[in-house]
Amino acid sequence: MPSVKEAPQTETLVRRFDTLTNDDVAIVGGKNASLGEMIGALKEEGIRVPDGFATTAEAYWRYLDANDLRDQIQAELDAMEAGEQSLDATGTAIRDLIRGGTFPSEIADAIRSAYRTLSENYDAEAIDIAARSSGTAEDLPEASFAGQQETYLNVRGEDAVLDACKNCFASLFTDRAISYREEQGFDHMQVALSVGVQKMVRSDKAGVMFTIDTESGFSDAIIINAAWGLGETVVKGTVNPDQYTVYEPFLEDETLTPIIGKQRGDKATKMIYAEDGDATTETVETTDDERAAYVLSDDEILTLARWGHVIETHYDRPMDIEWARDGETEELFIVQARPETVQSRQASGILRTYRLTDTSERLVQGLSIGQSIAAGTVCLIHSADEIDQFEEGSILVTDMTDPDWGPILKKAAGIITDRGGRTSHAAIVSRELGIPAVIGTGNATEILQDGQEVTLSCVEGTEGYVYEGLLEYEADELDLTALPDTDTKIMLNVASPAAALNWWKLPVEGIGLARMEYIVNNVIKVHPMALVAFDRVEDETARSTIDELTRGYDDKAEYFVDHLSRGIATIAASQYPHPVIVRLSDFKTNEYADLVGGQAFEPHEENPMLGWRGASRYYSDDYRDGFALECAALKRVRETMGFTNVVVMVPFCRTPEEADRVIDVMAENGLKRGENGLEVYVMAEIPSNILQADDFAERFDGFSIGSNDLTQLVLGVGRDAERLADLFDERNPSVKRLITELIERAHAADRPVGICGQAPSDHPDFAEFLVEAGIDSISVIPDSVADVIQHVASAEKERQKEIN
Repeated sequence: MPSVKEAPQTETLVRRFDTLTNDDVAIVGGKNASLGEMIGALKEEGIRVPDGFATTAEAYWRYLDANDLRDQIQAELDAMEAGEQSLDATGTAIRDLIRGGTFPSEIADAIRSAYRTLSENYDAEAIDIAARSSGTAEDLPEASFAGQQETYLNVRGEDAVLDACKNCFASLFTDRAISYREEQGFDHMQVALSVGVQKMVRSDKAGVMFTIDTESGFSDAIIINAAWGLGETVVKGTVNPDQYTVYEPFLEDETLTPIIGKQRGDKATKMIYAEDGDATTETVETTDDERAAYVLSDDEILTLARWGHVIETHYDRPMDIEWARDGETEELFIVQARPETVQSRQASGILRTYRLTDTSERLVQGLSIGQSIAAGTVCLIHSADEIDQFEEGSILVTDMTDPDWGPILKKAAGIITDRGGRTSHAAIVSRELGIPAVIGTGNATEILQDGQEVTLSCVEGTEGYVYEGLLEYEADELDLTALPDTDTKIMLNVASPAAALNWWKLPVEGIGLARMEYIVNNVIKVHPMALVAFDRVEDETARSTIDELTRGYDDKAEYFVDHLSRGIATIAASQYPHPVIVRLSDFKTNEYADLVGGQAFEPHEENPMLGWRGASRYYSDDYRDGFALECAALKRVRETMGFTNVVVMVPFCRTPEEADRVIDVMAENGLKRGENGLEVYVMAEIPSNILQADDFAERFDGFSIGSNDLTQLVLGVGRDAERLADLFDERNPSVKRLITELIERAHAADRPVGICGQAPSDHPDFAEFLVEAGIDSISVIPDSVADVIQHVASAEKERQKEIN
């Protein structure tokens, strides 16, 4: 930052950013006060904020008075209130009044002088600036006016700066701003407008950052969105940006790289400086290389995340931050920071859940916003000119929305857009209103028809889906504070990383079963051997798909390790520091064959359930190289990212000798039991695991009962055999006897025993049996947590009575 020269200025009309603090919101609005606060308080932390100045509320009021505008503006508002003219006509009239005024000489001179001094401080005759509107009631935690007023970019010269300030004044009365103040109960004539005149960052990369997960409210995540060019495309939601997720508690340890999520957006366009004409910016298409690449390097992601952590700590609340990177100097800057106003205000003790109980054809999909479900009739709107046609209670379908759509969005049951990301206007508003939205579908306006009945679901992970028809669904509200404590650990069974973050509020003590297969099947999609031995894949369609999925990776195997490690890390982050037990892959041969490229590596088996699965694959020459990728991902999660709470679990391990071979292979791949606190569990799902429990206890640190497979192998009943379904029961005396024996023998060897099967979720009496048998932990699906906790607490109480 250049040294700051003193500037002659009228302090009541113009204030330098470095003279402002958060105590000056009434003078310059929240946005500009926050910029001053960061420059003054956080510069020593290495956070760069472009310098600038702000016009004051006093300057705004003097401008109105000098042009006799107060009474004229009030008259227009009164006419609207009386129903004599529309919102559109009122906003247009007031904006024309303000733009038609003239700056009093003392205000104009103060702005010109401050701009000249700012330019001199950057060793220039005239610099490019961004003029940002900041309402004096804006960005307070209880009322966010973000996006209600205008920003003007790439403004140069004294006259142009004055025009930009006047346009900012006028933008206090955009239709959306008028409507928003009406809803929030603010008196229009008590809100002033300050203009922040800030050194323009000629950004080649820009975006926004939240210091809280905007979907789940998970407070330990920092979410960064990034796109090419100037940041307005991300702020206004006109592109689908990259998204990066960082685990905040590990940021102070610079030996770790806690980037737990990286999603590449299509970034179809970018906003850049205009080359010719009157326009100051223009939007152009991005190149194929730009669309295929991640916008930010890992170092840039971590720098921004650390800055976000510092800013959040300083303000002592979750923050919504805009950032940009100068394309010439390659320096990162923070250009705005305001309190996050949706998730941070949610009641922490209440968990609302939704669940589809019906199914139908999936029509379109996009980003999931809102974690709820809505069913209704499509109302297809092509432009803001048609918003008067919207019918209250309908599902709004459109290309994208902007703040001008505000008046109708609150009437919608749900929102579906073709374009936009998680920080787009539609996404932000849907969160504020508490309605679901499916954003960035690409083709909803082409697929969905006006008047069509659909169901919008945002409860299935990061992807939101639109289904044909009005589907049945359930909604529940759970008071987490009312659940009793238990001595038995209650844990979760999860597969989806996104789902793990959604359930972080549940009062559990870790994850008893994290299924690796979900990440492989739904995120990676490719058979691991098809990545390490790509030359053996002869199917041209499969080769083309693999090339497309691994685009941007020089090493195809790294694609697998990268995605698997981030998926596991997200699950681990949701429960840190509680244990998260990750089961190594347990696909059957037919399931492996269904992965892209899998046909070249899998044999045909008549009974895959009892075939080449689990432990037997890991040391096999036909899968050893694929298993090495699983180990590499787990090693990265524990050592590079820092999630030492991850416990590795070996499934379907038939004999102690097989256990030795698996443990040796893991050690060869950097996962040595006991090193860096690594614990290795075994699934107790084969009778031999129990009959030889003493031998298995010497090789493993704990047992986790897989009640489905155990029941299948004890009773000789296929778990999917429909005709024998009435015989398949985990509560059978033989199964219970083996479970009791395992708990006794494992405890004698000082090894814990948990259960991760479905039975405790389905059968309360089975959960009570497990308590009586002395089980250490019960891991269940999220929907069952509350019921199981209550059953376990009751069983523990009865058991204590018997002991006493």
